[in-house]
Amino acid sequence: MSSKKQSSQFLKFNTAPQFWERRGLTSLVLWPLSWLYGLINRALDLLNEIGVRSRKPQAVPIIIVGNIRVGGTGKTPIVIALAERLARLGWKPGIISRGYGASTSTTPIEVHSDSNPLKVGDEPVLIAKRTQDQFPIWVHPQRMKSIRSLLKKSPDVNVIISDDGLQHRALARWPAREGGRDIELVVRDQRGEGNRFLLPAGPLRETASRDRDATLMTGTETPSTHADQYFLGRRAFHLQSALGTPYQLINPSNTQPLDALAASYSAEKVTAIAAIGNPQRFFNDLQKHGVRGEFIGLPDHSAFTKEFLESIDAQCILITEKDAVKCSSVNDARIWVVPMTLELPNALADWLESILQRPDPNQYTL
Repeated sequence: MSSKKQSSQFLKFNTAPQFWERRGLTSLVLWPLSWLYGLINRALDLLNEIGVRSRKPQAVPIIIVGNIRVGGTGKTPIVIALAERLARLGWKPGIISRGYGASTSTTPIEVHSDSNPLKVGDEPVLIAKRTQDQFPIWVHPQRMKSIRSLLKKSPDVNVIISDDGLQHRALARWPAREGGRDIELVVRDQRGEGNRFLLPAGPLRETASRDRDATLMTGTETPSTHADQYFLGRRAFHLQSALGTPYQLINPSNTQPLDALAASYSAEKVTAIAAIGNPQRFFNDLQKHGVRGEFIGLPDHSAFTKEFLESIDAQCILITEKDAVKCSSVNDARIWVVPMTLELPNALADWLESILQRPDPNQYTL
């Protein structure tokens, strides 16, 4: 018996540079490049602010769910939860995405649950599957084009959620509706901002002090005091996620409680795989349910080939729902999909509605 599988092992092929987490010699040597990166960003922001690029306001409010740290922070489950919650409140949401990993397209593409993730991206397909095609979803690198296509096809949509896009300058910043962007939500996970340097000396695409409407904290403990509901002077909401009931990839109606599934196999018979922005979080959650075995972290959006899966020496393979959408042609009874559920706090839903229900300033003239 291999000692490698007698205890949980982490094989991380997508680990970010360690110097991103704390300041040291390497990050200080690279800091001049970070300063230049920040200078370019500030110059581009200034050009937008003085109106060099004309940007037209949108017909509906836009909610941006993004992050300032490189790599995923769990945006997609939040987009799903936002759309579902807003729908229950009487809104008609639409969703746009860049479609990361998708093939290049000159025109926006509408996404459905049976769409090819290689063509439109794995995250949009996951959203469509989880919401059972309840919401119109469009993908294109230029989000303004996606918005126009979405509203033309679904004119009843009255709020749009953008999966990522904080750094997409074609969507103007505050004030609301005058520039086409109403709410910016920065998602922050347990890794925080690392050494707080910009790329390449650190993991940040923008400074941690960037303007934002609210920070959504994921992967952290829920605060017990009102004072903890702010981060860097802005509103903050703590979101708690939980792993759902696993289902068999080839037979979704076959489900097993995660604790029972973990107890059914010894550690040397279990392998968990995740090609997401922060696989460590998925693995940690599995361990909380008693899962022991080999844990393989792959680069975000990696494809799962039949040959790769067949090469895994395990009787039980656990994967995320995001990765499952790329395995529609895989016929392997060993694979179990572990969904993640996320519920928005009532305080966040109430706060969103208070902003979305504001009068549109473009409706009034002096």
